[in-house]
Amino acid sequence: MAFRPFQNDLGLRAFEQICAVCWGEWLKYQQQLINHYGLDLRSPEAKKFLFEQMDTYLFSPAPPA
Repeated sequence: MAFRPFQNDLGLRAFEQICAVCWGEWLKYQQQLINHYGLDLRSPEAKKFLFEQMDTYLFSPAPPA
């Protein structure tokens, strides 16, 4: 990635470990979550939810095939 997306530990971890293509895939999925759940991004609860989802999406091991 060209920049650190958030000034927190998760943002640093994403910057150091996630490629730009994978980050782009996350952004698409994030938009689906926002639309599906009607999230208000000004809400601390919505931000917490998205950070939890981002952590799971980017850093959880893939299920066995």
